[in-house]
Amino acid sequence: MNAAALALALDPALIFTRAGMTPDPWQEHALRARAQQLLLNCSRQGGKSQTVAGMAIDEALSNAPSLTLIVSPSLRQSQESLRTVMQLHEKQGMGSVAPDQESSTRVELPNGSRIVALPGKENTIRGYSKVSLLIVDEASRVDEALYHAVRPMLAISGGRLVLLSTPKGKRGFFYREWLEGSGWDRVSITADCCPRISPSFLEQERRSLPEAIFMQEYFCQFSDAEGAVFSYSDVMGALSDRVQPLFEIPSAVSSEIKPLLVS
Repeated sequence: MNAAALALALDPALIFTRAGMTPDPWQEHALRARAQQLLLNCSRQGGKSQTVAGMAIDEALSNAPSLTLIVSPSLRQSQESLRTVMQLHEKQGMGSVAPDQESSTRVELPNGSRIVALPGKENTIRGYSKVSLLIVDEASRVDEALYHAVRPMLAISGGRLVLLSTPKGKRGFFYREWLEGSGWDRVSITADCCPRISPSFLEQERRSLPEAIFMQEYFCQFSDAEGAVFSYSDVMGALSDRVQPLFEIPSAVSSEIKPLLVS
């Protein structure tokens, strides 16, 4: 490990300062903590993309040779994630890196570390193993089945898992993990804590957007789905262990309809 990489291993926040950027306090925390399981509930335009790129570079330089996967909902988002990684890496003064000739979503650094950004499709994910850092970007918009498919990749490697997103209603694995998941380091980043988002812009957005959407997009609140007949709290409040079901659903039928009930 050369001197530059050693300095980053001791303080990964240098990834930002070497690039001429001042990291927000939450970005410093996310990089320096290197939590085994990290949940980032972020405002729109709060700095998620740069943070993901910084995490990927930190892992690639400090734990070589390593494999980092960045999972995004779409191919376009995956390509943008990798482009941000390459730009941030180049500003570290360690030379430029280029994507694989046959793919715009993966790079291999001179130290043997790989960073792969993939769209959120289960069939593109399952072939990977020995993942040392798994990042699920915009996790509230990633399919449930894909989340179930990626978690086992960490079983042998003991790698780290990072979920980051702006909320999308009171549903899905991101909401469940934020609400009741175990073993997570949780960080909420609201728009008023981001120095790049002005109070005047937020005030204009507050006047222009429905309140629930504004609070979800900028203040990290998990809002009920738009158009829902009953709120999540109303549904949960109507449940009771003291009321017996009118009839038993056969197990064969239950296994078929259960995914519909929890989706």
